[in-house]
Amino acid sequence: MDWKIFSATFGAVFLAELADKTQLVSIGMSAKSGKPITVLIASVSAYIIVTIISVYIGSLAGKSIKPEIINFAGGFLFIIIGILMMLKKI
Repeated sequence: MDWKIFSATFGAVFLAELADKTQLVSIGMSAKSGKPITVLIASVSAYIIVTIISVYIGSLAGKSIKPEIINFAGGFLFIIIGILMMLKKI
């Protein structure tokens, strides 16, 4: 295992997920249902599936698109989404 890639990925995902909408949904569902173990299993399962899909798409994209273009497109989309959220269009 490449620990440098592992550490960088773990750190980026951990920081990106802190206090995001997914975490707030998990908090709300756990508080509402009173069954935190069920919410934990469901949340982790959903995140595993989303991550598998993301990694697969990324590996396909990495074979045909330069990483610089992927980084630029990702950053550009984040900026557009942020602007739309500020304008309350999303």
